[in-house]
Amino acid sequence: MSTKDFIEKDYYKVLGVPKDATEAEIKKAYRKLAREFHPDANKGNVRAEERFKEISEANDILGDPKKRKEYDDARALFGNGGFRPGPGGAGGSFNFDLGDLFGGGAQGGGQGAGGFGGGLGDVFGGLFNRGGAGGPGTRTHPRRGQDIESEVTLSFTEAIEGATVPLRMSSQSPCKACSGTGDKNGTPRVCPTCVGTGQVARGSGGGFSLTDPCPDCKGRGLIAENACDVCKGSGRAKSSRTMQVRIPAGVSDGQRIRLRGKGAPGERGGPAGDLYVVVHVDSHPVFGRKDDNLTVTVPVTFAEAALGGEVRVPTLGGPPVTLKLPPGTPNGRTMRARGKGAVRKDGTRGDLLVTVEVSVPKGLTGKARDALEAYREVTADEDPRADLFQAAKGA
Repeated sequence: MSTKDFIEKDYYKVLGVPKDATEAEIKKAYRKLAREFHPDANKGNVRAEERFKEISEANDILGDPKKRKEYDDARALFGNGGFRPGPGGAGGSFNFDLGDLFGGGAQGGGQGAGGFGGGLGDVFGGLFNRGGAGGPGTRTHPRRGQDIESEVTLSFTEAIEGATVPLRMSSQSPCKACSGTGDKNGTPRVCPTCVGTGQVARGSGGGFSLTDPCPDCKGRGLIAENACDVCKGSGRAKSSRTMQVRIPAGVSDGQRIRLRGKGAPGERGGPAGDLYVVVHVDSHPVFGRKDDNLTVTVPVTFAEAALGGEVRVPTLGGPPVTLKLPPGTPNGRTMRARGKGAVRKDGTRGDLLVTVEVSVPKGLTGKARDALEAYREVTADEDPRADLFQAAKGA
């Protein structure tokens, strides 16, 4: 389409609507005319096919608020569609070369409105870029695959150290029976409602418009004349697959991990969706977890707590460490073994928090009992609860 044709073409007349028509009126007029002149309803009628192309072209411009404004501005700039090249001076005609104004793009045949070489195409943005070889607005777009969510249960050690686990997943992927076309013959037609875009515009007031998935083709942009028996025309079918998934080290119970591009395959060259894995972690008989730190409770004797000493402490998946108890260590005191905890995101490790628990023997005999009796006599004047009662009186 040349510059002259574009400026002189009255898209409002093509759709049979006034220049102040609302978006709803334009949409209604387009749908009515599209059904009437659609090639499928007029087999072999060349005139109907050309008319359908004009209708689609008009809807592509007037159905888009931005393109419509650019179109109206362009026509207003040249006398509301009154550009009529010829001798100057008569009837408001112009006598200059549009090639000078638009960088030469208007001269010569065979160049579409989208190829003005930096001229009119730059002035009016993407107004002329309305589709591919199938005609204005008929290009179908790639569709991103669905996101998939799965669950996995790890042992406590696997969660700390990381693990590779098999996941069996079910998702919607392109139907193998019809190669994802939805048509048993593999020849779907472009949806006349959305003209292959998969979306329809709706007014939201205030001069704005929103898009929704096309209700007729369910957002695919294509309609199957002979629906596939397997996918019923959707182009998608349920499939199952098993894949090995690497769970990073240091994950916690309930954490949701996102693996990009590991979801359902896309359609028409679209990217795959993402895989979300919810992690469940089993408990451990010895170790617990607090953020990036591991926790463990270690029993010690009364003598070790009172006199001090060295205590061996187990670690998760590694050799024991030795902690030094200072004399007079109270029950419940927590000490820290650095670097023996869970793996952090940066690859470093948290700490192992060791809580001391004084072990009280259940029964004493012989010398042990005699020694403890002697100790009680020596410390009889000491009352560990004196401060407690004093504080209680003060309250």
